[in-house]
Amino acid sequence: MDGIPGIGDGTLMLSQPYQLYVERTDANRNMARFYALSIDRTLFGEACLTRRWGRIGQRGQSMVHHFESEQEAVALFLDVLRKKRTRGYRPAVKRPSK
Repeated sequence: MDGIPGIGDGTLMLSQPYQLYVERTDANRNMARFYALSIDRTLFGEACLTRRWGRIGQRGQSMVHHFESEQEAVALFLDVLRKKRTRGYRPAVKRPSK
């Protein structure tokens, strides 16, 4: 689109995809939790970090954060990731289908 900044010039794209899904399970404590993070662009070009969490197999909850720059969103993404790893969350292990 000629003359419209951000349309057709690639500025609305993220530099790379940001998606993460981790789980924390402990059968002795009846714990089966998931946490998912992703960064996308809104229709207005803002970086948007979406956080979803809950019990595995359930819908869970979600929270959305809006940022003016991708770098701010990535900083929170990495901070949340570090905290979840220290709490025992790990990448999900693919389960065999029945």
